[in-house]
Amino acid sequence: MLTTALDVATVATGLLVARVTLGLLMAAHGSQKLFGWFGGHGLAGTSGMFETLGFRPGKLFATVAAGTEVASGVLVALGLFGPIGPALMLSVMIVAAVTVHVRNGLFAAKNGIELPLLYAVGAAALALTGPGAYSLDAVLGLGAWSSPAIAGLALAAGILGGIGNLMARRPAGAA
Repeated sequence: MLTTALDVATVATGLLVARVTLGLLMAAHGSQKLFGWFGGHGLAGTSGMFETLGFRPGKLFATVAAGTEVASGVLVALGLFGPIGPALMLSVMIVAAVTVHVRNGLFAAKNGIELPLLYAVGAAALALTGPGAYSLDAVLGLGAWSSPAIAGLALAAGILGGIGNLMARRPAGAA
């Protein structure tokens, strides 16, 4: 029988690496839409794209989506407020996967769901594990935010938020 002892510091370091990487990438992804940073189209370009996807008014939906991406990324990177950042990330990735990527298959090379799926699964995993010892939650004594019950509720809210956003969509030609 092979057993592996988990070293708390190693697990905490692994969670830190995962959180900071996923969080900063998501925050940068959102800032492309919101501010036009990192080669993004900014709010004007993103608003137009949202209109074509059936999210009207495009500027409102684009602002909320981009702001949610930035906020979720920052919360995840900092390890602040337990599963709330991951749940927000999951919500926007559900919408992105369904409205933009699913029709293109799996892989990112063809604009498939690979990228939003990775963000969503990473977010769910971090919500379920908690942010770890090297997080603001740990420093501020907010570990209770990462209980299994709160994580489950937050992820369910993220899923429902994504579905609600999809239901608000009015594609062209819809009555």
